[in-house]
Amino acid sequence: MKLARILPFCRELLASAVGPGDAAVDATAGNGHDTALLADLAGESGKVFSFDIQAEAIAATSKRLQELNLHNRVTLFHKGHEHAERSIPEVYHGTIAGAVFNLGYLPGGDKSIVTSPTYTIESIKQLLRIMKPEGIIVLVIYHGHPEGKLEKEEVMDFAKNLPQDEAHVLQYQFINQKNDPPFICAIEKR
Repeated sequence: MKLARILPFCRELLASAVGPGDAAVDATAGNGHDTALLADLAGESGKVFSFDIQAEAIAATSKRLQELNLHNRVTLFHKGHEHAERSIPEVYHGTIAGAVFNLGYLPGGDKSIVTSPTYTIESIKQLLRIMKPEGIIVLVIYHGHPEGKLEKEEVMDFAKNLPQDEAHVLQYQFINQKNDPPFICAIEKR
């Protein structure tokens, strides 16, 4: 298959936005894969801020970062991403180059704990305020469960209505696959 699958395309978008010395945000730390990717992209002089409400996710991310020797590049927050603007030190406001969300639930975790459209939208608004121009927010939207369908509708409605003089919004998805495959919504700040 020549077309980029969803997660590789997510990584491509993040790599196009985040480079050495940049600051970035993983809004849903999960098992630490995206946090580690962002820490690698930002390099030794960069900084990553990673959020998750589940202690299990913070522990898994911390372990992954330790194993990869990337822990000194990352600040972990055991709280929701809706606290991003208040939690990220002001010195980084205006410098965030990229952010990523994996919406839904923690893979291998408690499926009753899911991301919330209200908090996700609030977090996107905050990130758009503190990102640098051309910063990119990548949302990987998993909507194969009831809460995911609701979040998809609300988040996409919000994204579609962002003024085009403030942001470019992209939707990338496979439209002939069964079982509600995940898709990407990417928002580039103007």
